[in-house]
Amino acid sequence: MKAGKVLVAQGGGPTAVINQSLVGAVLEARKFSLVDRVYGALHGVKGIVNEDFLDLTQETTHNLERVAATPGSALGSTRDKPDETYCAEILKVLIAHNIRCFFYIGGNDSSDTLRIVQEFAQKQQYELITIHIPKTIDNDLMVNDHTPGYPSAARFVISAFAGLNLDNRALPGVYVGVVMGRHAGFLTAASALARKCRDDGPHLIYMPERNFVIDGFLADVKRVYDRYGRCVIAVSEGVHDASGAPIVTTLSRQVERDAHGNIQLSGTGALADLLTDTIKQRLGIKRVRGDTFGYVQRSFLGVASDVDQREAREVGEKACQFALWHSASGSVTIHRVGNYSVEYRLDPLVAVAGKTRVMPDEFISATGTDVTDAFQLYLQPLLGSRMPETFRLRAPIVPKVMKK
Repeated sequence: MKAGKVLVAQGGGPTAVINQSLVGAVLEARKFSLVDRVYGALHGVKGIVNEDFLDLTQETTHNLERVAATPGSALGSTRDKPDETYCAEILKVLIAHNIRCFFYIGGNDSSDTLRIVQEFAQKQQYELITIHIPKTIDNDLMVNDHTPGYPSAARFVISAFAGLNLDNRALPGVYVGVVMGRHAGFLTAASALARKCRDDGPHLIYMPERNFVIDGFLADVKRVYDRYGRCVIAVSEGVHDASGAPIVTTLSRQVERDAHGNIQLSGTGALADLLTDTIKQRLGIKRVRGDTFGYVQRSFLGVASDVDQREAREVGEKACQFALWHSASGSVTIHRVGNYSVEYRLDPLVAVAGKTRVMPDEFISATGTDVTDAFQLYLQPLLGSRMPETFRLRAPIVPKVMKK
């Protein structure tokens, strides 16, 4: 890398461990003499074009470590998806500040932004290293075995469904929990690890990798309810019908859209409300409740996986090492080796940029309403320290004296 400044930015949804990646990159970059300054862009690419920077060279190591252990994006984030014109403006700012290395922590859109910026820099013969640092609770980045942020969000989902199952067992009925996942069902699938006993929920799990059929869904719910007298359901927000239309649009005439024109899935409780109403109306079950987990999954305090924290720190450190030791651009990727360990590689940005990974078939049951043992074995080591356990009373039933 040519001597100059390093810039770090965070994009997309926050996670419980994204700041570990930030701090890992910052502390590692501050070790190199050819790095003049380490800047942090406020609110991602938006902060770059507005020249809203923090000089992280002047931040104390002690405070950086405290920030690393704090959920959420410390620099602030953005949902901007830069086009070529936007990326050209980004490059102008990088050149003006003599920034020679740009780390962007984010998902597939963030890696695509780096790809465009890198291509522009090459055309202008400006020496610039661009490294994508992986992050997403959706676990949907290509090439990677898993992504930082997902294990901690999975711990939250597992803990939430374990508690919801206890609630539903105490006061039986039907419960629907809608979990994040527009195209990939990894996070919803994690709910399966909440089960301990044979009759524990979630009894049904629906992921966007399989078509969602309302009549089939209702038949599944009735079957489980008739068997147990209750039913706990986990549903990905992105479940869709055979045509690819999100179920929320097939059940409702009015839907919200985000700034990019995408149907709003995470910021609304519409799907949970529509599914619970349909169950009540079509099956006649009176006690039916639903929740949308929404943004609470991303930065919930106190549930971070220690494995996730360690790996999030290391991908930040490795990004800096690839850039400063090898002058290489690309996307840092995580690969599983042994049982259990990981290694980090640098793959071309085009291998990750703008692409979406979904759950492989071997992780989804034949019925399409559950996960396989292979998925549970895949997720278990990512969760880190021992998960909280639930227990049941085992005392014998007292025989009745008065029979009615």
